[in-house]
Amino acid sequence: MAPQLSSSFIALALLLAVASANSGDLHEVSSLAFSYNGQYGPANWGSLNPTFSACSSGKVQSPLNIVKKEAVENKNLAPLTRDYKRANATLVNNGFNIGLHFEEDCGVLIINDKNYTLKQMHWHSPSEHQFDGVRYAAELHLVHQDVSGSIAVVSMLYELGDADPFISKISDKLDALAKEACAGNEEAHIPIGVLDNKLLRKNTRKYYRYVGSLSTPPCRENVLWNILGKVRTISKKQVEALRAPLGDDYKQNARPVQPLNGRKIELYNEFTN
Repeated sequence: MAPQLSSSFIALALLLAVASANSGDLHEVSSLAFSYNGQYGPANWGSLNPTFSACSSGKVQSPLNIVKKEAVENKNLAPLTRDYKRANATLVNNGFNIGLHFEEDCGVLIINDKNYTLKQMHWHSPSEHQFDGVRYAAELHLVHQDVSGSIAVVSMLYELGDADPFISKISDKLDALAKEACAGNEEAHIPIGVLDNKLLRKNTRKYYRYVGSLSTPPCRENVLWNILGKVRTISKKQVEALRAPLGDDYKQNARPVQPLNGRKIELYNEFTN
């Protein structure tokens, strides 16, 4: 069901979204500016605000259904080099997802000799990307940006199973975030302190790469996506914890898959490269 908001309230929310989109923030638009259901849902994102036009008119949008047998193996691709390190982090209820923001340099992703600094990470549940039509329990996006403003995302898919070790490290903070939401503080910030990101930099033996977009408004294009081939596990309790602080229209926060529009999805495979 779509949120029942007054026209003046929507106008203010959209104004905030425009200011945020123009500031160059990553995935940082007001949660009140769009939803995942009803008249403010994904089918209508492009008409909610002029800055969101790419959500409907863009030709290289994300997420995608990755058909494995149709991916093109590229032997010129290199392993993903992720040099992450310990850094101060803050757990944030963005309104439309739960994320971690970093207040200092916490490491880089190196692609073709270009350094992309890790800026934030956030979760979607269920997953946005699919493998062969299968939608998984959750997806983690690690969002990076280089000095020119170009964006590269590393995506990890999760199926239900054993608890994810990284989320286990912040489980008490997720509980605190949910309590803040219940108290009316819907965009709470919970300091994490120094967080060790080494659990996120395991060797990558297979990944899929394509050029797409941000998967939330303003749906900015020319984002370099890297979808890890190994599906990890997450517990049902952890999925519930990631959803608990969010409003009803954001608990399931996956944008539908978008048309491929002739794009090529490339595959890096360590075993054949």
